[in-house]
Amino acid sequence: MATKSAPDSTRRSERSRHAIYDAALELVSEVGYSKLTIEAIASRAGVGKQTIYRWWPSKGAVLLDAFLDLGKQASIEASTEAGHELEHEIPDSGDVEADLKYVVRATIDELKNPKYDAPYRALAAEGMLNDDIGAEYVEKLLEPGLQLYVKRLRIAQEAGQVAPEVEPRIALELWTGPIAQRWLQRTGPLTHEYGDKLVEYALYGIAPR
Repeated sequence: MATKSAPDSTRRSERSRHAIYDAALELVSEVGYSKLTIEAIASRAGVGKQTIYRWWPSKGAVLLDAFLDLGKQASIEASTEAGHELEHEIPDSGDVEADLKYVVRATIDELKNPKYDAPYRALAAEGMLNDDIGAEYVEKLLEPGLQLYVKRLRIAQEAGQVAPEVEPRIALELWTGPIAQRWLQRTGPLTHEYGDKLVEYALYGIAPR
């Protein structure tokens, strides 16, 4: 079971916490995860390293919370720009193919954004070596997004656009899996066109029609 990677919010200084988050994200982009250290994060953030160790057990735990906070802040900024709180849902235009392509393209753009690329890669790699980080990575970062696909596919099933016997949680891996592999292993260009094809192959198959 994943352990809690950060202390209760009442024990934190908000200013120090965000300084630590900023430092972790900046440094992982500058020097890479292998050279990232708690000492370097503390120095950049202007806090003592014991402060970090009191709140987090490892650099991976710091980075995970920093990345989650980065996503939260991005959502707040987007809602502010829109003038209202944005719902975390895949759009339902009535055309499941168009809706899936829209979100897949947005995902590809995010994965290629330097702001997210380095910390995302670091967490993906650390999650394979550290069971606690891996469990939190899936629970807090990956699965919530995947469940949005599940919900959209179930709506498509109700509309007769996806076969009723299809299990949405498995089906979504027909496009999310290849995207993750191509991004992590750099096996080919990660483009909108690639994402579009994955959605088309998932929805319509590769056998002659």
